Amino acid sequence: MSEQVHHWLAERFEEMTACLETLVNIDSHSLDKAGVDRVGEAIEGWLIEDGIAVERIRRPEAGDILLATLPGCDDAEPAPVLLMGHRDTVFATGTVAGRGYTRRGETAFGPGVADMKAGLVLNVFVLRALRHCTALPFPVQALFTADEEIGSPDGTAFIRQTAEGARAVFNAEPGRISGNVVTARKGGASFVIEVTGRAAHAGVSHADGASAIEALARITTRIHALTDYRSGVTTNIGTLSGGTARNAVAPFASAELDTRFITGAQRTRLIAELEAIVADTGVPGTTARLIPKSEFLPLEAAMSEALLARYQQQARLVGFAVEGEFTGGCSDAGTTASLGVPTLCGTGPVGARMHTDDEYCRLDTLAPRAQALALTILSLAER
Repeated sequence: MSEQVHHWLAERFEEMTACLETLVNIDSHSLDKAGVDRVGEAIEGWLIEDGIAVERIRRPEAGDILLATLPGCDDAEPAPVLLMGHRDTVFATGTVAGRGYTRRGETAFGPGVADMKAGLVLNVFVLRALRHCTALPFPVQALFTADEEIGSPDGTAFIRQTAEGARAVFNAEPGRISGNVVTARKGGASFVIEVTGRAAHAGVSHADGASAIEALARITTRIHALTDYRSGVTTNIGTLSGGTARNAVAPFASAELDTRFITGAQRTRLIAELEAIVADTGVPGTTARLIPKSEFLPLEAAMSEALLARYQQQARLVGFAVEGEFTGGCSDAGTTASLGVPTLCGTGPVGARMHTDDEYCRLDTLAPRAQALALTILSLAER
């Protein structure tokens, strides 16, 4: 079975690159529901055409969720393997018109080509390979979500629901420029801080006011002091706004806060510290609120260790060496790992310069990494 899967994928390079070109040439910013859904429609069409069942979960505002399923043949092995990928990108609608898919030799360029439209193509072809070449002892599912680049506010619930009790999860974020997969990621939480003060004329009745801007400045200093590079914890207030006029004491102010952490224990401690800081503004007459916006939990290395060993073994059979790598970026892999499900990330084709105009994908890694992933899935039947 492994040999059949390997050969089937080896013959699909041109099909894979054609599918990648199709997806890259569809604008799909996270807030562009129509564009994200067009990417989903292309994927849905490819899978259904090959006899793979796809459930489309319609969402009123975010892009629809797609869940593709290959059934298992053994009722005693109900726990599925789950493949994941997000269809949204960070690039504004209209980007494709000025900078669509291009190819130079074995390198492809374009908005979202690596992060993560190449990973979507890889997951599609892994499903197709398994469908054509083997009867699976357990189900294999693929979840195609729509809002990861803005923190998966809609997608997280579906990821949790689908991954609960899964055998393993493989998230097709781009492989690192080193060729490695991702075995550990930081978690991250974003917040809005809202401060309320009391307005007053800055010249006539300054003492009657309570400056929300001053309170926010004090909060900012204390929050930034929580950054500890040695432990991997960082805090960053990236935007500030507030006040009504130069000569008025500011009655309101707000800020956007980004935090990163490596372990769940760090997350718990950090959020408690943030809540304590915001509760005590340091300026009489002001109050503040810490409002959660989105969160990714960390992918801790212990949750990927066993899958990495399997993936490395299959990659050697395909013909390449690979190691695990830590990255400070967040992904949906942390959500599945937090459920206690073994999770490996960065299983997509190799790419770099994500989120920039120079983003690229190494096309020569499309088929080999699809082969390694498919063979790793088959190896999970051998406990």
